[in-house]
Amino acid sequence: MINFEDFQKIDLRVGKILKAERVENSEKLLRLEVDLGEEKREIVAGIGKYYAPEDILEKEVVVVCNLEPKNIMGIESHGMILAADNNGEPVLLGPDKEVFLGAKIK
Repeated sequence: MINFEDFQKIDLRVGKILKAERVENSEKLLRLEVDLGEEKREIVAGIGKYYAPEDILEKEVVVVCNLEPKNIMGIESHGMILAADNNGEPVLLGPDKEVFLGAKIK
């Protein structure tokens, strides 16, 4: 269990996927460019078995923005896309209405 103050430390924001491509030599990783309003970030996501790059372009997603960067197969990832686990299949999370990019999730 975490307390509410710890939860508030997580910086969750709405972003839009501008570019998506498969990571070479990986069947599950996608390299994404995500627009967070005031900045764009490169994020590597393990969703390539379930999502084709062309199917997620312009999709609004929830991004964890304050994770330390992580090097994944030689690519520095600057965040994490949130997804629900649907019996082992990831389902991307996003707003049900259009919101401004970079909107903070509270």
